[in-house]
Amino acid sequence: MSRTERAVTLPPPPREPERTAPPTALSPRRAITNVLRIVALIVATVIFLYPFVWLVLASLKPRSDVFDNRLWPKEWAFENYLTVWSEAPILQWLLNSTTVTLAAAIGVTIASALVAFGFAYFQFRFRNLLFGLVLATMMLPAAVTMIPVFLIWDRIGLASTQIPLWAPNLFGSAFYIFLLRQFFLGLPRELFEAARIDGASYFGLFRHIAVPLARPALIVTFVFEVQASWSELMRPLIYLRDPALFTLPRGLKAVLDQFGQGGEMEWEVVLAASVITTIPMIIVFFLGQRYFVQGIATQGRKG
Repeated sequence: MSRTERAVTLPPPPREPERTAPPTALSPRRAITNVLRIVALIVATVIFLYPFVWLVLASLKPRSDVFDNRLWPKEWAFENYLTVWSEAPILQWLLNSTTVTLAAAIGVTIASALVAFGFAYFQFRFRNLLFGLVLATMMLPAAVTMIPVFLIWDRIGLASTQIPLWAPNLFGSAFYIFLLRQFFLGLPRELFEAARIDGASYFGLFRHIAVPLARPALIVTFVFEVQASWSELMRPLIYLRDPALFTLPRGLKAVLDQFGQGGEMEWEVVLAASVITTIPMIIVFFLGQRYFVQGIATQGRKG
């Protein structure tokens, strides 16, 4: 056996454990800054939550204690909500508001997305001019068109129905068109060109590429319009005459006229109706908050 074969193979030296950097301690200035930031967030949260907390607790107080200086009720008056349900058709108004709100939100989201995709994808003459005209309509106050629009609906016999509350949204909204167009402009155009080479139609581009990629922006548009339509009072005041067609804000105005005026001033009933009107919007924003964050993060990555 040769000397090389008789040589003993030495084991490899043991590997030294990886040294991890010791955690860096925060400097006093940075720690104080973080504490101040947390305190500021807590204060802002309390400021924003306090009105709603007061509304809920005041709606559970007896009539004599509604506007006292005590936040926590001395006596609980759950019968305020029973009074609202018995004296007003709250369930019917909830259904009316849900129908009108969904029709308005779905209509404006689809219509605005179609127009925004056209402005973002197609290259045509006077595109920027037309888009500027669309944005210019945002500077037109609603009070200017209120009477002419009412005369149009009255002329066709629909002035006393719920249709004027949601049908105008089928033509889109300038603000939502601007919002969605900016999102569509950030999508890679190569995806659309490759789909066109594969034979996809323009509507196929919109449906199978633009809509899935722009889902956060579409959901934000939908939630914004849900909030706007749910809390709309002016148009229901103008068009709705039959209490069976009232939406919740219009019904809340009727409750205010019935219980919030005169000698008795039953504000506890009005506040209970206000809580019932507000809670659905809180639920909607709670369900859609992650899409707000996702949409902001997506736009930040594009920037």
